[in-house]
Amino acid sequence: MYDVVVLALADPDQACAVRAPVRACLDELAAGGVRAESVVATSDQAVDEVLARLDGDEPARLTGDAPARLVVASAADAQLRAVVRRMVRRWAPAPSKRPADLPAHRTIPDLPPLGVLPLDPAGAAPTGLPGQLGLPRDPAAVAAAVLGGEVRRLDLLRHDGGSVTLDGALLGGSDQAGRAVPWRARVEVDDALLSDGKEPLLAGLVANAGGYQRVDDLPLVTGADPADGLIEAAVAVPVRSRLRRRVRMEVRRASGRAVMVRPADDGVPMLDDGVAAELTRQRSWWVEAGAWAVYTQPTRARRS
Repeated sequence: MYDVVVLALADPDQACAVRAPVRACLDELAAGGVRAESVVATSDQAVDEVLARLDGDEPARLTGDAPARLVVASAADAQLRAVVRRMVRRWAPAPSKRPADLPAHRTIPDLPPLGVLPLDPAGAAPTGLPGQLGLPRDPAAVAAAVLGGEVRRLDLLRHDGGSVTLDGALLGGSDQAGRAVPWRARVEVDDALLSDGKEPLLAGLVANAGGYQRVDDLPLVTGADPADGLIEAAVAVPVRSRLRRRVRMEVRRASGRAVMVRPADDGVPMLDDGVAAELTRQRSWWVEAGAWAVYTQPTRARRS
């Protein structure tokens, strides 16, 4: 019999907070006949200690027979991403030690599946990953999904900045009046050129899922699928009409296996899985098809 660990992500000043959803999930797991415990993680080291239980502290021997199953209790996509980032760091082989059975289009093996227990007080924005993926939100349903063991594999975006993206990275910012500030960057998707870095852009998107598909009322990408093995990318370019002297927005889109963004200016504001940052140098994202996974509701439950 496996164990289940509910890993609750919290800021240091919230580490002692009592989480009713976590306790409810633990009770349901125990009622299902498994040993269940919760761990509050406020650092990467604490996350790493929990991950070690999934492979018996031998990262090189990651298999599907993990001695424990993991539930990530998080209030935001960024917290879920933090766990997946540590999973990649733990189990990604060095290029010189690449396993012979690793698929040619992958740099990491299949990561162990995760249960996802949302902690956001509002029951969650539909644009967040749990809502997008149709994952169970009630603690009892999350426990049932983990106990049932039905898994959905999803694409993961790695990038050369050393981290990962689960949903998407939105590029561009606005001034104090809320108006988009133009920026410039060379943007390539595989062999397709979306921008040469010389023209102004008002928005850009590197998407794996659908959380950032629209900016205001402007659809940047449509139908982003987190399990199709592709990255969706788009840029919004203001184009002035010579006849009417009006500015319209031209959206250029492409999909592929890799995206490169090279800022031509000092820095480009970015929102990556909900984390605000600034892109100051070239960054490349590439897709790891089916690399991570979530426990999902049993098929019968979804149909009912």
